[in-house]
Formats: sequence, C-alpha cells, structure tokens
Amino acid sequence: LKALQDLATHHRRTFNIPVIGITGTNGKTTTKELVHAVLSADRPTLATSGNLNNHIGVPLTLLRLTSEHRIAIIEMGANKVGDIAELTSIAEPTHGCITNIGKAHLEGFGSYDGVITAKSEMYAFVTGHSGVLFVSADDELLMQKSEGARRITYGRSNSADLSGDVVGTRPFLEIVFVGTDDHAYHISTKLIGNYNLPNALAAVAIGQHFGVADQRIAEALSAYTPSNNRSQFTDTGRNQLVLDAYNANPTSMAAALQNFAAMQSERPKLVIIGDMLELGAESAKEHGAIVELVAQLKLDAHFVGKEFAKATAKAFASAGELNERIMSDPIKGKLILVKGSRGIKLETVVPAL
Repeated sequence: LKALQDLATHHRRTFNIPVIGITGTNGKTTTKELVHAVLSADRPTLATSGNLNNHIGVPLTLLRLTSEHRIAIIEMGANKVGDIAELTSIAEPTHGCITNIGKAHLEGFGSYDGVITAKSEMYAFVTGHSGVLFVSADDELLMQKSEGARRITYGRSNSADLSGDVVGTRPFLEIVFVGTDDHAYHISTKLIGNYNLPNALAAVAIGQHFGVADQRIAEALSAYTPSNNRSQFTDTGRNQLVLDAYNANPTSMAAALQNFAAMQSERPKLVIIGDMLELGAESAKEHGAIVELVAQLKLDAHFVGKEFAKATAKAFASAGELNERIMSDPIKGKLILVKGSRGIKLETVVPAL
C-alpha cells in the first residue's frame, strides 16, 4: 500500500498540470462528474472513476495520468479525521473544493465537529501550497473556513464571483447562471433536486476559471446524464421513480425529502427510505428525526431496516420483506422517492416498482 501511494505521488509530480481535489459529505461524486463534463468538453481531462476515492482509489486514479491529460479531478472521501490530509498529501492538489460538510460516518469521526475537522483538511493543504479554493458563498461554514484564502466563490448571492439560481424543477432541475460576458445562461439539466444547484455552480465556476467558454459549459451541463442510482429519474410505466439509493446520511436524507415534497406532480407521492448506516451513538436520534420529518411533510412512507424499526412500528426489516409486500399488493401510478444507505440494497426493490 505504501509503495502504491509513493509511486502515485512520484508519478503525479512528473506532470505540471492543475489537479483539483473534491471532497464533501454530499454531492462530491456528482460534482466531480459535472466538473469532468465541463472540463473534458474543452481539453483532455482525467477524473476519478465511480467513487474510487479512498487511500487505494486515489493512487490508482493518479497512476492513470498520461502525457495527453491537461487537468485532473481527484475525488476524495473520508471516514475519519486524517483521511483527507492523507489523500491530499498523496495527490498534492493545486485547487480544492468542499461541496458541503454534513452528518455522515459519525461512527468514524466521533462527532459532527470531527467531520468539520476532517473535511477542512482539504482547505489546509491547498492554502498551505498557495493554491485556489472554490467555495459555496451560500455556505456560512465553508466561507468561514476559507477566510483569507485565495478563493473563487459561487452561489445564489450576487456578491459571489459566480452567481446563479434555480428557475425550475419540473421534475428536472433548471438553473440560470451569469456568464463572464454578463449574459444569463439557462440550463435544463437531467438532475433531480434543487440541492444539486451548488454542485452545478461549482462546475460552472471551475470551468470559467480554467477558461471554458460559457456556452460550452452550458451545453456540457445540459448533456450530462446521472447514473449509479444518484438522483436518477425513471418512468417504469407503472410508476415514476426518483432513485437515490446509492447512499444516505441525515443531511442528504432531509434534503431529498424536502425537495421531493416540493416537487410538482399530479401523482400521489410515496417515499421508500432505508436505514442510514455508520451513525454510531447518534443513530437512534437521527432516524427518529427523519421519521418526524416525513410526518411533518405529510408524505406516505415505507421505512426499511433495523434502525428505522426502532424508530417506528411501520418499518420493514429488510428490502426483501418490502419486496414480498409489493408483490402481494402492487404499487401503481405513484411518484416514488427511493433513498437509503447502500447496505440496505433498496435498488433490489426497483424491479417491483
């Protein structure tokens, strides 16, 4: 492992190109894909495959660098304090972006403060090496943590270096951003959820910084199609699904539920949500809060997993048990949000829907 990491760093140092490190609790893979879509429309770009974003995936990604690449985008994940410091020391990013800092992997981090410490390691490395940060101007915590750094800001605020906003979610996200020529560019994306606005604006800001034409940025983001069960919209003929079953934590679950409740649809809505894993001592409290939020939003729900079973009597013990129920009592004509941690395997319910 040490040899792999050292070799990757040695290889990375043979290239005098920008290396963008991307981390965050939610949205880092989507942001990485959107940034890749924008930059690769303009020049040969290397990006992390899937979510190979740990102490093995990062070096493997760096070792894919060739002389044709003009820029690299390296996604970095963390389960505990020190992980991002380790990954930045391997990849040596010249630019950095933290999408957000939320509640996830609390078991490993110990607390939310631990998450803040760990994610901030990205800023520490990049600023310590005179690099540039891309920061969401709408996120007070990130603005505070990047104070005094060389940074480019993006967000809804007119005071941001790049400003943009949501103009529609029917059901796909439509946004507008202000180009370098002060012209407003309208993008109809294939993304679900207004929580994807900062992810898209990060890609615009990064594209503009590296000289990609605004029209080309708009076209690349319009053409991008999500995959891997991340905010995918599917019409099965029987139902319409918002499939977000790749992973879940309290921050992303609350955002997904609130966005789903606000979506315009003629169809009755149903949420199928699975346990949020790796929350340690906070698990019972966080699952209880989600059950309360579902009630507040007046959403019909099927809860799946042992943790939700502790919080509500209406939970199914497993995806298999829910599948049996759907087989005997089919669900038709609904708009359904499917979201849960990967270990709950909610994607196995999809064929029945």
